[in-house]
Formats: sequence, structure tokens, C-alpha cells
Amino acid sequence: MASLENRTVSRAGSAPPRSTGEHDDDRTGQPNWLLADDRRDTALSAYLPERWRGARVDPGRKGMFALAGVGLVVVLVAAYGWLRDAPAVAPVPALPVVQPVSEGASASGSAASDGAASGVPEPPVDLVVSVVGLVVNAGLVHLPVGSRVADALAAAGGARDGGDVVALNLAAKVADGDQIVVGALPPEGRPIVSGTTSQADTQGNSTAAAGPDGGGPVNLNDASVAELDALPGVGPVTAANIVAWREVNGRFTSVDQLSEVDGIGPVRLEKLRAQVSV
Repeated sequence: MASLENRTVSRAGSAPPRSTGEHDDDRTGQPNWLLADDRRDTALSAYLPERWRGARVDPGRKGMFALAGVGLVVVLVAAYGWLRDAPAVAPVPALPVVQPVSEGASASGSAASDGAASGVPEPPVDLVVSVVGLVVNAGLVHLPVGSRVADALAAAGGARDGGDVVALNLAAKVADGDQIVVGALPPEGRPIVSGTTSQADTQGNSTAAAGPDGGGPVNLNDASVAELDALPGVGPVTAANIVAWREVNGRFTSVDQLSEVDGIGPVRLEKLRAQVSV
């Protein structure tokens, strides 16, 4: 009996000692390392309440979502600020497309530029023609290119009573600067003086009459409208009136009879006295 008790005691006494922190506390059922006070003093410890020092914060699932949302908002705000402050890139305009120029267009362009450089006048847009004599509205008329003598007479209102249009070629085309004279119907045996005078003929006759070798005074009985128009102070209307007076009254017998022509007064008569003869 004694030996059995000694053996029991020796077994009990030979049990290894329990190490600190290895097993749970009998009172709380938790490991000793959870019960240890491992709070450390920091710079903020002096300003925190005693119950907050070393506290472990667990925000939970809702808190984690809230923190994630706040972080996402911060990221979006930062990205917006960066994009707003980024320099704007100006769009580059597209370059114009260069069209190849054909040889025909190039040749025509070169010809046009050569013509402009050489000073060749361009054709007129419309024609300016002088219509004088026995017409309703004597003077200058504007006609389109390609017009004829009949168009010029129509633009001047047509011939008056007694006006002679038989000698006029109404189908002839007129050029810029031409003059159309409508004379009076002559008595039997008298020549017809109606006609069309071109600008080139007028310039040639004006040069001959005004030059020093013009042949002396102009004969009032033989001069044409162009020759009379070349005299100083005599225009196309007055020249046509002189011819019309001659056809109605016959030949001039004196230079003084010019005073009977419409448009010639005493002053103009004195200027013409040395330039004309009968």
C-alpha cells in the first residue's frame, strides 16, 4: 500500500511544469499573449484618453466600404484637377489639296498673263456708237457686241420724217466708236450723204485736217461729216447739221451762212472762218 502511494506521488511529481503563455488562462479561456498589455507610449499618448491608448480599431464591413468610397472620390477629384490643368492641344488645320494643272490650262494661263503683260486691250463689254443727223435722239448709244446699224438707229429713237436711211446698210455690224449719220432726203439729182463712219477713218481724217499738210481750209460743200467733225469746235452733231443744211438749202455760197446751222453761233463762226471755205 505504501509503495503504491509512493509510485503515485512520484508520477504526479514528475509531471512537467506548465510554461507561461503556452496554454489558455483558466479564467478567461484566452491565450496569454492576448491578455498581455503591449501598449507602447508614443508622441500622441499624452494627448489621448487612457481608454483609447493602444486600442485596436475594427471599422467592420460597412466602414471598409465607406473608406473605399472616400478613397475613390479623392482619386476622381485628383484626376479631374489634373485634366483641367493640362494644356489644351490646338487642332492642326488640314493642308489644302494641291490639284494638278493640265497642260492646256497652263498654256491658256500663260497666254493670258502674256497678253496682260504686253498691254493688249481687252475687247469692250459693250459698244459706244454715235448716231447723229435726222434722228429722234441724236447722241451716243450703248449697244451689245455684235449689234448692227438697225439696232443703233432703234436705240436713237429711229429716223425723223425726211431722214434718209436708204444709203445706210442696216444689216452692217457696228464697231466701238463708229458714227452713223442720217441725212435728209435730197432733191432729185442731189447726192445722198447718209453713211457710217468708222473710228479708224475718223482718226485718219482728223490727223490730215489738223496737220500742217492738211490741204488748207475745208470746203463746206464737199466735206464729209468726218472732215467737218475734225474742225476745232465742231462735234459730230454740228457736223451732221452742216451736211443736213447743205442738202436742204443747196451749196454754201458764203461762210457766213454757217450762222444758219443749228449749234453755230457768232463766236464759233469766227473760229471757223479761217478753217473753212466755199
